[in-house]
Amino acid sequence: MEGRFCVLSDTEDFQTLLSNNATNLRFERSKTLFEEIRASISNNEEDRSFWRPVLPWGGVFTIRAGRKALSRTPLYVKIHLTNTCTIDGFLMILYVILRDNQGFPRELSVFLGKHFVERFLHLMDSFDYTTVKMLWILERMSKRQYRSVIHHAALEIDLFGNEHQNFTENLENLMATIQEGLCTAWNCPARVQEDMETTVTISPPHEPPHKDLIQFAVDEFFCPKLLLCSQPGCDGLREFSPRIFCHGPPPFVILNMQQWKSEELSYVPYHLAVCQHRYSLEGATLFNKEEHHYSAAFQIDGCWMHYDGLRGNNLILLNKPPELLLLSSLVYTRDSDKRP
Repeated sequence: MEGRFCVLSDTEDFQTLLSNNATNLRFERSKTLFEEIRASISNNEEDRSFWRPVLPWGGVFTIRAGRKALSRTPLYVKIHLTNTCTIDGFLMILYVILRDNQGFPRELSVFLGKHFVERFLHLMDSFDYTTVKMLWILERMSKRQYRSVIHHAALEIDLFGNEHQNFTENLENLMATIQEGLCTAWNCPARVQEDMETTVTISPPHEPPHKDLIQFAVDEFFCPKLLLCSQPGCDGLREFSPRIFCHGPPPFVILNMQQWKSEELSYVPYHLAVCQHRYSLEGATLFNKEEHHYSAAFQIDGCWMHYDGLRGNNLILLNKPPELLLLSSLVYTRDSDKRP
């Protein structure tokens, strides 16, 4: 039966469908979604939610089953999206980053493509949230990252899993770093090595440092190292150079915080030094261990909002941190491109 849904692998058909959706909008927006959220912050009382749901959990997307119909009546198929919280929070933060930082859409277009960035922003501003998710799934994710099955004569795409695998690893080397290692032993079978990472995963220090824990862990990730060589039969030392970004300082950095415990994160720095560049805290993703559910928090104009796709009112102002949630990631944006 999978052959009847071949349209999913046909990029041309999907792009045409997205274009048709864009041209068939029933109304013209005078403001972007970001501008409306920003305006609601100044007008709303404390603890009030945004006026309508943003990126609701899951979604249903209808497609035409194939190019050649057997009858005059075209066959339409519904695609049900489930467990989308593994991408929802990051999509929300990505949107805020792009709208809040003037030069970032152009920078991110180098990695994700200008067409993708423009379409992503347009769909978000058009409240076409299910299409936003389909855009990410079909253009950025590989099929091994989600489960696709036929269920009750409909296609179900299940995104249950890890948000860093479903999102962070699909940013096309945006945060790729490299560190070169040279062994001091001339007879080492692999004297020169390169260690490349596509994400920034930081570990808690074994001993508490005198300075901020997160800044210390970031410095440890990028600093030069001298370690025993791991090659069999080699007793030399391997000298690692400072780790650097392969493509220059990225517009934003996502720190994978999954190895940290909640008691180790009593303080999160608002500013961070990363490879001699200053970054500011923009958002975070949060994990509910009991429900295996992700949500997100981000800031606009100094106010913090909590996004949870499972809520009826899923975007609310925060006056205190969400309780009983673990920190999954921290998102920092590079300074200097912030809108006034």
